[in-house]
Amino acid sequence: MSRLLRGVTILWVVFRYGLDELVLSGFKHPSLRLLSRVLTFGRRFHTPRGVRLRQALEQLGPIFVKFGQVLSTRSDLLPPDVALELAKLQDRVPPFPAEIAVATIERSFQRPLADIFVSFEQQPVASASIAQVHFAVLRDRNGVEHEVAVKVLRPGMLAVIDKDLQLMHMMARWVERLSADAKRLKPRQVIAEFDNYLHDELDLIREAANAAQLRRNMEGLDLVLIPEIHWDFCHPQVMVMERMKGVPISQVERLREAGVDIPQLARDGVTLFFTQVFRDGF
Repeated sequence: MSRLLRGVTILWVVFRYGLDELVLSGFKHPSLRLLSRVLTFGRRFHTPRGVRLRQALEQLGPIFVKFGQVLSTRSDLLPPDVALELAKLQDRVPPFPAEIAVATIERSFQRPLADIFVSFEQQPVASASIAQVHFAVLRDRNGVEHEVAVKVLRPGMLAVIDKDLQLMHMMARWVERLSADAKRLKPRQVIAEFDNYLHDELDLIREAANAAQLRRNMEGLDLVLIPEIHWDFCHPQVMVMERMKGVPISQVERLREAGVDIPQLARDGVTLFFTQVFRDGF
């Protein structure tokens, strides 16, 4: 019953934001094009399609926001205007209450927050679809203080994600059956890869291990800094790592003002990517 209600909610959001028009208009089958004209009769959408898609994903919740974030990196699959709008999902997810984050940390380590951190910023510095990040100061066993970033999973994510993923798998099968063009994009494989990716991201111990492996791989290149993981304070729902400071790669003018050599930065980025892929396979 809950899956049926969720399916109805998704269809309502799709209809409200005119996503049915976006999907069906791309199909060449005559019956589907006729259906598109029937469904859009009397409706007028003055908002650009990318904006409507982003707004719909935001309303549908965390897993759809995450899917939009992943799609935004695939400019080979999406028109530029849609990819650009979906990129806004990277930093537009409302945070969950700090009290919940604190409760998750204390439950994970079976200790009061004050026994773990010298200070802890209640206001998150970043909030995404799966987790949010708080800055804090940690004192290690030797009494040395470290500025850290504390990543905390959103509560109750696994149940929500599994339900929505079942629906996404079902919709991918429908789309493949309805359109040869859609089948060429392999929606079932895309959703399957997204499924694996999401479940990996829901285990912060695994993410911490990947970060540690990347840090080891990059030693000696002198091209990139990878945050150090504080393993005494890692749990499947909480990860504590070294706080890093810098300028987002998208803020090109700030980088230039800071004296960064942009062409060299681009060359270093390519070197790092090829090193990960061809040398390390990681």
